[in-house]
Amino acid sequence: QLKLVESGGGLVQSGGSLRLSCAASGFTLDSYAIGWFRQVPGKGREGVGCISTKDIFTRVRDSVKGRFTISADKASNTVYLQMNNLKPEDTAVYICAADPRTYLCETANMPPYDHWGQGTQVTVSS
Repeated sequence: QLKLVESGGGLVQSGGSLRLSCAASGFTLDSYAIGWFRQVPGKGREGVGCISTKDIFTRVRDSVKGRFTISADKASNTVYLQMNNLKPEDTAVYICAADPRTYLCETANMPPYDHWGQGTQVTVSS
C-alpha cells in the first residue's frame, strides 16, 4: 500500500528553479522519515536531504544548503524539494524515499531507506 510518486522534474536553465513533489500514500508522514536522493551516472546515489515531520526536523547536504529546501504538507501527505539557483551539476534523477525509522533524518550520514519512488529527471542546462 505504501507508495511514493515524484513529480515536478524537467529541463531548466542554470540559475532557474524547480519544485519537486513527493506524493505519499498508504502511510502518514509522521510515521516515517522522508529522504530525497539523487542518482547521477558515475557518481552513484547520494542523499540530498530529509525531513521528519514527527520531529519537526529537516536538513540538506552542505553542497545544496542555501539553494535547496525540504518541506512537507501533512494535509496532502506531500513532501517538497524546492530547488533554487540550479546548477548543471544538479542534473540527476531525484528520488524520494521513506523509512519507518523516523530518526533517520537525524543520522549524520544518510543511510539507504526502505521504500523508494521511481524518480523524476532534473536537467539543468548551461
